[in-house]
Amino acid sequence: MVAKILDGKQIAKDYRQGLKDQVEALQAKGFTPKLSVILVGNDGASQSYVNSKKKAAEKIGMISEIVHLDVTATEAEVLGELKRLNEDETVSGILVQVPLPKQVSEQKVLEAINPAKDVDGFHPENIGKLYIDEQTFVPCTPLGIMEILNHADIDIEGKEAVIIGRSHIVGQPVSKLLLQKNATVTILHSRTKDMHKHLKDADIIVSAVGRPGLVTKDDVKEGAVVIDVGNTPDENGKLKGDVEYDEVKEIAGAITPVPGGVGPMTITMVLNNTLIAEKLRRGIE
Repeated sequence: MVAKILDGKQIAKDYRQGLKDQVEALQAKGFTPKLSVILVGNDGASQSYVNSKKKAAEKIGMISEIVHLDVTATEAEVLGELKRLNEDETVSGILVQVPLPKQVSEQKVLEAINPAKDVDGFHPENIGKLYIDEQTFVPCTPLGIMEILNHADIDIEGKEAVIIGRSHIVGQPVSKLLLQKNATVTILHSRTKDMHKHLKDADIIVSAVGRPGLVTKDDVKEGAVVIDVGNTPDENGKLKGDVEYDEVKEIAGAITPVPGGVGPMTITMVLNNTLIAEKLRRGIE
C-alpha cells in the first residue's frame, strides 16, 4: 500500500479561490475584510510567516497590515496597539505573532484581543465556546487539519484518533473537533507510558510536538491516516515533520507531507476566520 498524499498546498489553493469569491461578493456590498498582525521583534521565522499571511490575504482581495514593534517594546506598548486595533472600525481580524519577547505576557496580550476580532481563536472566551460547542473562532491549525480530512472524504465517526501533543494551540482543540465528529480520541504526551501501543491502534494520527522522526512505520497500522503538524528546521534549514515520511507513506492510507501539508491550510484558515469576522460584524450570513 502506498498512501494517498494529502496535498495541503493544493487544497489551500482551491479553498482560497472560494474565499476570494466571497471577498468579492462582500466588496460588492461595500465591505473589504482587513487583517491586522502585530509582530514584535525581528525573529526571521516569525517575519517570514507574517509576510506569508499578508501576501495570502492580499492575493484574495483582503487588506492586510503588519504592525511591527521593536523587540524592546514594553507590554504596555503592545497592549496599546491592541487597544487601537480593537477600536478601529476598519479592522476585521487581529492576531499577534508569537513567541513574544520575555517582557511581554503572552496571556495578557491574548486576553486583550477583542474576541470578535480574534481570528487565531486563542481568546479564553472563544476557547470556552469551542468546548461547549458554541459557534466561535476555531484555532487555525486544528481547523486546517479538519478541512484536510473533510476534503479527502476521510470518515471520522467511530474511528480511533490519537493526538500526540496536548498544547492549547493544536493538540487540545483538534481533539475537541474530532470529538465533535464522533471520533474516539486519545491524547498522548511526555508522560504517556506506552506511546507505541496507542499509536498502533489508531485509525487517525495527528502529531504536533516538533520532534523529527518521532513516528516511524513501526508505530502505524496499515491504512491509518497520518497528519503531521511537525515543522522543525534541520541544520540546513530544511523543514522536518514529526513523522518519518518516506517509510510511513508505504503503509499509511493517507499522509500529509512536510512542508506542503498542514502549513498552507493554517494560513488559509486565518483568512477564513477573518472573512467570518467581517461578515459577523456586518450582520451578513
